[in-house]
Amino acid sequence: FPTSGPSHPGRAKRCAGPAAGNGPSPGGTGAGGAAGGCGGAPAASGAAAAVSAASGGGGGAGGCLLQPESLLDAAAKRVAGSWAFERVEGRFQRIPEPVQRRIVYWSFPRSERQICMYSSFQPGRAAAGTASPSAASGSGAAVTGGGPPPPGAPAAPSAPHGEGLPFRRGIRLLESGAVDNVLQVGFHLSGTVTEPATATEPEMTYKVAISFDRCKITSVTCGCGNKDIFYCAHVVALSLYRIRKPDQVKLRLPISETLFQMNRDQLQKFVQYLITAHHTEVLPTAQKLADEILSSNSEINQVHGAPDPTAGASIDDENCWHLDEEQVREQVKLFLSQGGYYGSGKQLNSMFAKVREMLRMRDSNGARMLTLITEQFMADPRLSLWRQQGTGITEKCRQLWDELGALWVCVVLNPHCKLEEKSSWLRQLRKWGEMDVCPLEDGNYGNELPNITNALTQSSSHSQDSLARPRRTVFTRAIEGCDLHWQDSHLQRIISSDFYVSPAYQREGESLLFNSQGQPLWLEHVPTACARVDALRSHGYPREALRLTVAIINTLRLQQQRQLEIYKHQKKELLQRGATTITNLEGWVGHPLNPIGCLFLTLTEACRLEEENCLEISGTEAPVSHQDSGESYLSLALEVALMGMGQQRVMPEGLYAQDKVCRNEEQIIARLQDLELDPVLVQTLRKQCILLLEGGPFSGLGEVIHRESVPMHTFAKYLFSALLPHDADLAYKLALRAMRLPVLETTAPSGDVTHPHHLVSVVPSRYPRWFTLGHLESQQCELASTMLTAAKGDMLRLRTVLEAIQKNIHSSSLIFKLAQDAFKIATPADSNSDTTLLNVALELGLQVMRMTLSTLNWRRREMVRWLVTCATEVGVRALVSILQSWYSLFTPTEATSIVAATVMSHNTILRLSLDYPQREELASCARTLALQCAMKDPQNCALSALTLCEKDHIAFETAYQIVIDAASTGMTYTQLFTIARYMEHRGYPLRAFKLASLAMTHLNLAYNQDTHPAINDVLWACALSHSLGKNELAAIIPLVVKSVHCATVLSDILRRCTMTAPGLAGIPGRRNSGKLMSTDKAPLRQLLDATISAYINTTHSRLTHISPRHYGEFIEFLSKARETFLLAQDGHIQFAQFIDNLKQIYKGKKKLMLLVRERFG
Repeated sequence: FPTSGPSHPGRAKRCAGPAAGNGPSPGGTGAGGAAGGCGGAPAASGAAAAVSAASGGGGGAGGCLLQPESLLDAAAKRVAGSWAFERVEGRFQRIPEPVQRRIVYWSFPRSERQICMYSSFQPGRAAAGTASPSAASGSGAAVTGGGPPPPGAPAAPSAPHGEGLPFRRGIRLLESGAVDNVLQVGFHLSGTVTEPATATEPEMTYKVAISFDRCKITSVTCGCGNKDIFYCAHVVALSLYRIRKPDQVKLRLPISETLFQMNRDQLQKFVQYLITAHHTEVLPTAQKLADEILSSNSEINQVHGAPDPTAGASIDDENCWHLDEEQVREQVKLFLSQGGYYGSGKQLNSMFAKVREMLRMRDSNGARMLTLITEQFMADPRLSLWRQQGTGITEKCRQLWDELGALWVCVVLNPHCKLEEKSSWLRQLRKWGEMDVCPLEDGNYGNELPNITNALTQSSSHSQDSLARPRRTVFTRAIEGCDLHWQDSHLQRIISSDFYVSPAYQREGESLLFNSQGQPLWLEHVPTACARVDALRSHGYPREALRLTVAIINTLRLQQQRQLEIYKHQKKELLQRGATTITNLEGWVGHPLNPIGCLFLTLTEACRLEEENCLEISGTEAPVSHQDSGESYLSLALEVALMGMGQQRVMPEGLYAQDKVCRNEEQIIARLQDLELDPVLVQTLRKQCILLLEGGPFSGLGEVIHRESVPMHTFAKYLFSALLPHDADLAYKLALRAMRLPVLETTAPSGDVTHPHHLVSVVPSRYPRWFTLGHLESQQCELASTMLTAAKGDMLRLRTVLEAIQKNIHSSSLIFKLAQDAFKIATPADSNSDTTLLNVALELGLQVMRMTLSTLNWRRREMVRWLVTCATEVGVRALVSILQSWYSLFTPTEATSIVAATVMSHNTILRLSLDYPQREELASCARTLALQCAMKDPQNCALSALTLCEKDHIAFETAYQIVIDAASTGMTYTQLFTIARYMEHRGYPLRAFKLASLAMTHLNLAYNQDTHPAINDVLWACALSHSLGKNELAAIIPLVVKSVHCATVLSDILRRCTMTAPGLAGIPGRRNSGKLMSTDKAPLRQLLDATISAYINTTHSRLTHISPRHYGEFIEFLSKARETFLLAQDGHIQFAQFIDNLKQIYKGKKKLMLLVRERFG
């Protein structure tokens, strides 16, 4: 090329923002992949595709002889991807047309994956899943290249589900021949795409236009009027046509080049024909431009040259893919407004996944799109509402904010971003962070965690004063991340080479940079170091991320060894105290930056990529520096997950932070469960478990832990299940150690918390509310249940598990659940019962009984019944035992009505196939229990005791005497009447009479209680007395008169007593006259007088507040009264006097008295 020359005279410069170039790769190994030609994207083609493209594109290698790429194409390709065409023109005085053509040819995007990225929510690999084999031709392996979809991105949809994606639809349109009239003029591509007719829509043809520059599509227009973040299917179809069939596209130079070749006549003819073809649209514009050009001082004449839309971007234009910012804002706003709708959260997560995909492709739109999303999040009206109401953000929304914060950390840690970009982000993040509505990092808390840029969590500078931090928002970590850089020479060497080891002669201070094997270490605050790893992965540097991960794991190993040594020196003192004040304030599980999940994913991804031959690493074998030890990336992934999960850490404050700890733990365990444990992984598991058990206060499974330490139950359950087939002793030791839940112990541990230890953070004495305690206790129960199941048949193991349950589980409901679980496992339907486990179930059941005896529990009745069932299954000795020790297990009511009654039932005797002595022993125990209960609680147990003692005369008499003794003091008339009726039923009428008489002394029926529930009992008692004889009737009538003041009840009794002769029950030894009793003589005379008196009193009481609507009812009442009065000898006279009396006293109630006179004279 010529080396210099002015810019093209026919083209004016256009001003735009600064160009976004590619910075150096983080390892200092080149220009960030710019050779790929797509603004830093992975190379778009392999040798075959390069040759194919250089020779006119189209067709795969297909067994043809491969030709090397021409120098012209190689150079044009590189220039087309890196330089604006204006820069090329400015650099060279004259550019030959063939050279211009090749630069223009290679300036269109070559990677289908990027087209895919901008045309669907799915990550490139998933969305392109159904692309035809021809997709690769002309674009190399671009569709499948470029790394895996980002973590957390949606999985590849099934074919029917994904068919609606614009990318898939675009492929179908292309393959069906819907694309036509394709023309490329300079940096502008146009064509038509025809949508076939459907049942509801006719065939439609759309005009599509695409502008591009430096292998990026910079603008799109389509006649379909698509309103979406992503390109429509028609744009996709035209783009893929150009990528797959470049030789079938008519190619012209920019229109300014063509105009430059015309003379004046040709130019005039060109303009006039153009105006004629489109006169309705362009005539006003054409006239306006003509006027301005003819005016010598017009603005248009001050500019040299003229614009050309087909000439590519200006040097100053920002070089990035077309992204419809307005649509991004609208979509996010829409999704946020659908707060409660499940799909909206899913869509927002898909947008976050799209940001990650863009970052991985090193596309500057990643940060741009994230900025647009964040602006809408900050404008969410619910934020101020939640703040005013003092309510927390909903959990789903909180998770979205977390992801937003984590993405910003990734963005600011971009290894190849420019300083001005980082400054711009920092200003924006600070502005958002200072807004009142900005959500805080951990709900209402979050001011206790160390700064992201601090070195080790365990650094000696961490005194309690340094922990008092200002308000931390979801953006604080990203703001802190802006202070981090990649210039550290040690860091650069770590990430740029697999063979970086310590030099033979170390300079001063270098010993801290390597371990004893000479492997590099990276001494940085662990979550921060992991954020670097995540940034490297997110920005498309998987190899570098892997190297840094290995260095971090080596550092964690070294720290673990040192902590073990420190603990050995303090072991005696800490064990004597039984607890520790040492723990980590900042746990790695549930951390906003998810450090453990990040390292785990980086390592497992490395294995997957190796399997797909996408990353040239030494297999799933260990990284170069580990090959001697026979480790693998999978074993490192397992090891780091175990280290992180086993870290002793204090429970964070606030519901959300605590819930996040549980969720993150479950996510990591779910990933661990997907690993198939080969011998190497089993060895790693065993080694790490032993280290965790010996790790003292630095391990959550150490011998001494802090009272507020996050429990290890969920983690231990995984470890137990994984270890059991390989090392049962270690599995049980570990699971039993993890059973503890010290926060529920009654006494807080003593310990000096004022002096920080020289290697750890110290937790101030504080006891926040454990919001997730219910969940944690259920996990503790799950762990215990898992151990019980595994220990079935092993008495020794079952005994130790039982002791651990009794010592550490404090919830009666959960122990009951364990007892039920053990019972189910011990009594399978298809085989014999397991006695060892049955006994454990019984012991747990007995503990539940003791725990709930004095506290209210709505399931108590169910628990008691279950215990009897369990004891029955165990055998007669168990039943005898619970009957003999009932007072420590049951209330007297439960013992008699449920326990003893069930034990003595016919079903139990049949179930146990008892012989006579065993039956007698059980019966004797039940009777003893019954009498003890009757003595303790006669009101509720007397009847049950009598029932249980029926078959033993002495016991029955004793029970009866207990009832008689208690009748005068502690028993109600209802209880006594019930027992009296029972006695009559059993054939003891005189005892029934005695109890009924005692019941009558406790009763008081007022004049207006004519529907009282005891009326039936009173009538029954009188009937019983009447049937026994005159003497008994004479004895009960004074009690009735004293207790009952209701006239209608008394008249009913009186009527019944006069209807038949007394003594019809025929008590042996009694002589009855068989005559009806007279109301003029005792005892009925007393009853008659009381009834008449009751009628008179009731009448006066009713008249004091009677209303006209009750007059008819009152007259009927007086009629009943007259019937009773007439039973007396002078009854009619008494009644007449009574009526006259009423007329005198109540003469004011004229209408009523008129009715009285009409009826009674």
